[in-house]
Amino acid sequence: MAKGSGKVLAQNKKAGHDYFIEDTIEAGMVLTGTEIKSIRAGKAQLKDSYVRITNGEAWISNMHVSPFDQGNRFNHDPLRARKLLLHKKQIGELVGAVKRDGYTIVPLKMYIKDGYAKLLIGVGKGKKDYDKRNDMRKKEAKREMERTFKSKNQY
Repeated sequence: MAKGSGKVLAQNKKAGHDYFIEDTIEAGMVLTGTEIKSIRAGKAQLKDSYVRITNGEAWISNMHVSPFDQGNRFNHDPLRARKLLLHKKQIGELVGAVKRDGYTIVPLKMYIKDGYAKLLIGVGKGKKDYDKRNDMRKKEAKREMERTFKSKNQY
């Protein structure tokens, strides 16, 4: 399977709007039993989450995983920091990328691959307001071209 393929469970749509994504890496996650059950049920959100590197380990913070409905006292904290499983070389690449000015690590999507929950993380540079406006103009122009092309092909 290709990187980023599988059953998509959560997607961070704001990441493409707020960042120029330059590189992507697939990472595993350390999860508890009730967390993986909630994630498989589609009750996870990547909005406002971010990846940080501390003591040579990658952690995802602010990722919301709703408590499992049938979970009792063993239920998890919805916003706890979760460890990402990466090779040491990959973590080194991420550290080097973050040290560059304006770059950050953002989660792009979460999916199931071969029975395991995976997270596609991207190294991106924050967009300025004028970059966002440019992207919106280009997208609108593309839509307009498709609309006119579609209307001409109807006859």
